[in-house]
This record gives sequence, C-alpha cells and structure tokens, in this order.
Amino acid sequence: MSRDLEIEQMIQERNLNAPKITLEKLHEKVKDVEIVKHVSSSGQVLRWAVLTVENGSAVTGKSSCAVSSENDNAEVGERIAIENASDELWPLEDYLLKDTLFNTVD
Repeated sequence: MSRDLEIEQMIQERNLNAPKITLEKLHEKVKDVEIVKHVSSSGQVLRWAVLTVENGSAVTGKSSCAVSSENDNAEVGERIAIENASDELWPLEDYLLKDTLFNTVD
C-alpha cells in the first residue's frame, strides 16, 4: 500500500471530515501523464513524469533512477516518477483549497 493510501486510511478511520484534498481528487485532476527518459553517459536511466492537470498547468517531480542500471525497470521507474510528480501537486491543491475556503467565509 502506498504511503498516500495509508494516510488516507488513517484519516478515514479517525472520521476527519473537514474539507481536504484526497488522493482520489488529486488523481482526478491529472489529465495527462508524460514520461521523460534520459540515459546518462554512465548508462544510468533517469525518468521524470510530467503531470498536466485539468487547468493546463504541468508539474514534474524528482527523477527516478536505479543505482545499478542492471536493475532499471521501466514500469517501476515510471511509477516512482509519477509518485514523485504527484508529491508536487499536494501543495498546489492545498493552496487552492485554502484560498477557496478563505474566500467563502462570511
């Protein structure tokens, strides 16, 4: 189970129901995923994910890279790259929700 799913489960178990960003809502906003692959001169494979959300904004996170190029696996590397890029969406969505809540207070 991913770290984000574990945290969401903890939130649900504690009935924390105030406005929040959920993993599901975060993923719903992603409209396109591009993987950028680069092979360094030493043979290491680096991958970044570019996530484009519904408003056209795009983010990327830290690269994924196996220490030993023999351990490189596209599926694993892409998944890590996508999770790393998703980590960059949380603060943006946090700001958006906070701003919306602030502007709806009477």
